Amino acid sequence: MKIKVDENLPIDVARILADAGHDALTVHDQNMRGSKDVSLISRCKEEDRALLTLDIGFADIRNYDHPQYPGIIVFRLQWQDKDHILNVISRLMGLLETEELHGKLWIVDESRVRIRG
Repeated sequence: MKIKVDENLPIDVARILADAGHDALTVHDQNMRGSKDVSLISRCKEEDRALLTLDIGFADIRNYDHPQYPGIIVFRLQWQDKDHILNVISRLMGLLETEELHGKLWIVDESRVRIRG
């Protein structure tokens, strides 16, 4: 799966995804730090890359018609320290292998994943 990791997540997230066989790039890799959300999601669509982010704005179905994107995963975590985020990502890996992401919005918190679309 092709994935873009937003700048608000640790760079190590891309390493975990790559170690699991995914084609993962970060916003930093592409010199897109500080890009507007519209530019970022457009780039994801052009590259056919799902977006992983902490930015809850991407969960707004009024602004983002999720079926037209390669997938968006928004993390709504109580704690956003690096170790906690990496732990949640590690637990998510199995679901990435079994569930369809393209055209869907996943909202991930500590105890569940809600899938819309």
